[in-house]
Amino acid sequence: MAGRINDDDVKAVRDAVPIDAVVSEYLQLRNAGGGNLKGLCPFHDEKSPSFHVSPAKGLYHCFGCQEGGDTVDFVMKIDHLSFAETIERLAAQAGITLRYEEGGYTPGRQQGERTRLVEAHKAAAQYYTDQLESPEAEIARRFLAERGFAQDAAQHFGVGYSPAGWDHLTRYLRGRGFTDKELVLSGLSQEGRRGPIDRFRGRLMWPIRDIAGEVVGFGARKLRDDDNGPKYLNTPETPLYRKSQVLYGIDLAKKEIAKSSRAVVVEGYTDVMACHLAGITTAIATCGTAFGEGHIKILRRLLMDNSGSEVVFTFDGDAAGQKAALRAFEDDQKFAAETSIAITPGGMDPCDLRLAKGDQAVADLVESRTPLFEFALRQVVSRHNLDTPVGRAAALDEAAPIVARIKNSAIQHESAVQLAGMLGILDTQFVVRRVAQLARWARERGRDGAPGQGRSQRRDAPPAAEPQRPAPGAGGPALNLRSPAHRVERELLKLALQRPDLVSPAFDAYGADEFTAPPYAVVRQCIEEAGGASAGSADGDYLARVRDAAPDDTVRAMVTELAVEPLHTRRDPDEAYAGVQLVAVRLAAVNQRVTEIRGTLQRLGSRADPQQLAAVQNELWVLQQYGQSLRERGAAAL
Repeated sequence: MAGRINDDDVKAVRDAVPIDAVVSEYLQLRNAGGGNLKGLCPFHDEKSPSFHVSPAKGLYHCFGCQEGGDTVDFVMKIDHLSFAETIERLAAQAGITLRYEEGGYTPGRQQGERTRLVEAHKAAAQYYTDQLESPEAEIARRFLAERGFAQDAAQHFGVGYSPAGWDHLTRYLRGRGFTDKELVLSGLSQEGRRGPIDRFRGRLMWPIRDIAGEVVGFGARKLRDDDNGPKYLNTPETPLYRKSQVLYGIDLAKKEIAKSSRAVVVEGYTDVMACHLAGITTAIATCGTAFGEGHIKILRRLLMDNSGSEVVFTFDGDAAGQKAALRAFEDDQKFAAETSIAITPGGMDPCDLRLAKGDQAVADLVESRTPLFEFALRQVVSRHNLDTPVGRAAALDEAAPIVARIKNSAIQHESAVQLAGMLGILDTQFVVRRVAQLARWARERGRDGAPGQGRSQRRDAPPAAEPQRPAPGAGGPALNLRSPAHRVERELLKLALQRPDLVSPAFDAYGADEFTAPPYAVVRQCIEEAGGASAGSADGDYLARVRDAAPDDTVRAMVTELAVEPLHTRRDPDEAYAGVQLVAVRLAAVNQRVTEIRGTLQRLGSRADPQQLAAVQNELWVLQQYGQSLRERGAAAL
């Protein structure tokens, strides 16, 4: 039976790893005000950042898809890990040694599958780098040297060598406690006639890391003429490695990509190395597949869909390179960033260019880029005979949509004028109107329901309307929890979770019945079970206790959402602001009770028992006086 991780160790891990540091490994975060950060949600596609992180509370919440939780929840969700695997990974990052209960801990038996595969890849990567120093690897060292890569460059990128024997790595990893099943599942070994053998043999090895820096696969380059395999051999699809969702070099480039708002996409491992050594530290490459939607999602989270950001593609000037460039242009609209292309001269890739002309030539190549739409436009126009009216009309039909896709309206207009000149159409305004019409139709299609398109929301606030939710345990009508009737209750709960010092001890005297939206009443009960807002004023575990008190995942998500959502005040909240919310909720409850009592009096009528009637009238008078006091004196009357 697997040992359970000690509760104190779990708490230590949660406290030791800041949530903003973990989330920043996957997406760029910017200041959202109030001590919060925001970015593009990694769990769904969106145009405006609605994913908020609260470093002070250790929580995140997306106001678009409603995903939320703490650091552990985030890692479990984004990397598809179990709870134990997540704690083990975060503990390793924090240098915390975990204790296991119920019989102790047996490495290899109780770790989750993904953790085991990651550990196997980590061990394999170290093994390959060690082998690069062996006499057999002279051919690999010579290959690197001939391409201008010194020993320190190989070390920086973790380049290694796989021995030419059948099962060197397999036997080594068996000795480290990995099973044959794990080795085959990882893609490091494959089934042979007499058992598993090494997948990579006699090749130069590049470790492929995910955005968090963990080795998830390898790229292997053929070195010998008697190797009958392909020139490049990559790890097959595994639970760790999906080639459409990894970018080589992203672990090294991600910080500079986020900082500079530029990514340079090259075609191979040596091109990434050449660019980085030439000072282009934003270079990344796909791993044996075309640049596609999975790769776009990775870059969008780093570029934050900033309209001033840029993605530069480098391709050879040959037919294959031109085809790849046009394929990249098909995905242009999936970026808010501008897309450009840099054509390498003479068919040289960046690695060849650096070797022939030096580092500056690589930097100049990137700076010589042209907008990808211009390249696509020239390619389209060149396919038509512009000497005939039919050819010019056909060229316009194919080229106008390209110009209409240009994001910058001023450049779009100027390019439409240029297109008229390229086609030899004298009526320039005809072309301009054609392009404008196509652009308008595209915008209207977006507003009519294309995902992530249409009217943009404010970038500094969560969406104005929340999906309607049914009351917990009820089958009645859905509630819009941000309606004016419920907004003040929402704001008070946010204060009780985010700034309990401002609303206590008054808040703890409020009953759950003072919150008219049933979900809010449940959250209020969770706060009470966690010790109340008074206990939360000086308790770092307060929010965790409130979340633990939630009866189900829906309420727990609501607590997280309220703990992260920005308060509706432009300045720092103070006691005066908190007092307004406390009074508003209490006054609403008083007014509701007054209405109920008036209804009771009407039902009792003149024949009611005098004593009962006097009691009800007295309660009404007391409540009316209290309501008047709240209106006149505010928080002082609470």
